[in-house]
Amino acid sequence: MYRTKTCGELRLLDNGKEVVLSGWVQRTRKMGGMTFVDLRDRYGITQLVFNEADNFELCNEANKLGREYCVQVRGIVSERQSKNSKIPTGEIEIIAKELSILSSSLTPPFTIEDNTDGGDDLRMKYRYLDLRRPSVRSNLELRHRMTILIRNFLDSKNFIEVETPILIGSTPEGARDFVVPSRMNPGQFYALPQSPQTLKQLLMIAGFDRYFQIAKCFRDEDLRADRQPEFTQIDCEMSFVDQDDVINIFEDMARHLFKEIRGVELPEKLEQMTWQDAMKRFGSDKPDLRFGMEFIELMDDLKGTGDFSVFNEAEYIGGIVVPGCADYSRKQLNELTDFVKRPQIGAKGLVFIKYGKYGEVKSSIDKFYSPEQLQKVKETSGAQDGDLVLILSGDKPNKTRVQLCALRLEMGNRLNLRDKNVFKCLWIVDFPLFEWSDEEQRLMATHHPFTMPNPDDLHLLDEHPEKVRAKAYDFVCNGIEVGGGSIRIHDTELQAKMFKVLGFTPQQAEEQFGFLMNAFKYGAPPHAGLAFGLDRYVSIMAGLDSIRDVIAFPKNNSGRDVMLDAPSELANKQLEELQLKLDLKH
Repeated sequence: MYRTKTCGELRLLDNGKEVVLSGWVQRTRKMGGMTFVDLRDRYGITQLVFNEADNFELCNEANKLGREYCVQVRGIVSERQSKNSKIPTGEIEIIAKELSILSSSLTPPFTIEDNTDGGDDLRMKYRYLDLRRPSVRSNLELRHRMTILIRNFLDSKNFIEVETPILIGSTPEGARDFVVPSRMNPGQFYALPQSPQTLKQLLMIAGFDRYFQIAKCFRDEDLRADRQPEFTQIDCEMSFVDQDDVINIFEDMARHLFKEIRGVELPEKLEQMTWQDAMKRFGSDKPDLRFGMEFIELMDDLKGTGDFSVFNEAEYIGGIVVPGCADYSRKQLNELTDFVKRPQIGAKGLVFIKYGKYGEVKSSIDKFYSPEQLQKVKETSGAQDGDLVLILSGDKPNKTRVQLCALRLEMGNRLNLRDKNVFKCLWIVDFPLFEWSDEEQRLMATHHPFTMPNPDDLHLLDEHPEKVRAKAYDFVCNGIEVGGGSIRIHDTELQAKMFKVLGFTPQQAEEQFGFLMNAFKYGAPPHAGLAFGLDRYVSIMAGLDSIRDVIAFPKNNSGRDVMLDAPSELANKQLEELQLKLDLKH
């Protein structure tokens, strides 16, 4: 028997019991004729005591132990004289009687502590050691618990879990596919699924009524803190439902998760905000509602009312009121100007107005506008004495709003208003059905080609498709899109019209999606669904900025697995079997 107890479960009630523990050496301390060893496993840490007076040889063996040695110890539970209130087992220790080294260890390249001395790349290279750290392990335990809660919740609502294929056909819409060559079909390729979208729709046509899957998905796209080449979706689909049915059931799931995981009670009904309203008020389709600073439109106050050509030529002038920051220094304001000028944001400049605590007004545009005009801005914006107003302008309203959104979030960070222990969730609805792609020079589906147009806008589909709203919805929490979905098209003719608007020829539509179009001819039910990003959901619950910390073996910012050294080149023999020849020179 390697152990009778774990390193996290012994308490003072166990005093006097003989136990066997196994685990890893966290640290050793020699004090006089005694050696103390902290033994760690997944469940906690227990202190071992080796006494020279009792057994010199055993104590000598303990003195040879290094960090991360894997050992087994037999001993007697005893009450500690010097108790440690920081750990659950801090009232007891084990008086060691026997010691076995199960496996020795090299000195680890970084400390296995919550506050480790290892950098990101080093920890990713030795991820199996990084996973021994309690803070990292707890994230995966949280992920496990959430997955169990989700499965049980959906099971209680009559959802059935179905696995869909990983090797599928490539789809032209959305992000880039990862492709897989086929040895048995030379010159042909599978694709790894970006989503099980069409497959779950086929399950609805098959009569499964309610489906879910904790699904692996793959996208060959540039990485950010909340993206990985492979990620996990809570993928769901339902038949005979409308938008409210879907929103209601997954609001219930969100309330269940937040209550069980964080002890947080979400409102009985979450706010629903239209895409148009979200862009106008926050410059984002995933607004962070943990703080205010809603946009104020200042076109009437500032365009054509002063001798400032930047505003007079603008198509949009908007600002935010930053409470209590009228005392910002020139240096701080210059930092904010540099921030909005960064290439990632792209603003040309920043205008400020300080409304001092005693009524004084200072502005970067006071030579172009009278005190009365600046006072009018104060009234329009609702600014108070002591507040700072920050203003951006531009010739493309939504582009400028996105820039102003970045500034708003930056001020939220600077003022510590984005508390990770506060959760503000909402639904964004009425998205545009299409969006223009500069890269493709055509309209693209905002979500995907199977999204139902709003019935009130069907008359616009032929002449003004850019004005058509989608029956789509996104679940947003703390400025992060956690999930999204839509009502699906279940009519062959309407789906064919969608493909036509997206630039597909009938032949291309048949080649890519003929299987789905044909399935619609066999009594397709009205259906809808959504998918949550499990990695993002867990990271929000854990209060983390990056999803990498809730994935057991993540990729780095370049999409590489530095531990496995992947991706890597294939041997010539493998390439020959696949009938592939790579000319890396070109």
